[in-house]
Amino acid sequence: QVQLVESGGGLVQPGGSLRLSCVVSRSIFSFNTVGWYRQAPGKQRELVARISSIGMTNYADSVKGRFTISRDHAKNSVYLQMNSLKPEDTAVYYCNVADFAADLYWGQGTQVTVSS
Repeated sequence: QVQLVESGGGLVQPGGSLRLSCVVSRSIFSFNTVGWYRQAPGKQRELVARISSIGMTNYADSVKGRFTISRDHAKNSVYLQMNSLKPEDTAVYYCNVADFAADLYWGQGTQVTVSS
């Protein structure tokens, strides 16, 4: 079983920054993709950013230019640097990994609230 533990969420003012972290219980070399999703109240969960095993990234249009996904293989960790945050970024953010058999694993989520 794979375990993912997120941290770094919180309350931030519009225009501020946060950095989310996700520690994975297994080497992230073993996964096809690692990434972040989010779910706002009353909305479906959506992809925020994802990075493949060969380093290709893709981002939701709404976060391009503001968010950056990165990973550290030595620490089995995935990060999401979020800058220029907007109230519409408010959501629960989930770390996700997908293995090469297309099995998905999720973290418990971390709340991000952008409000003045």
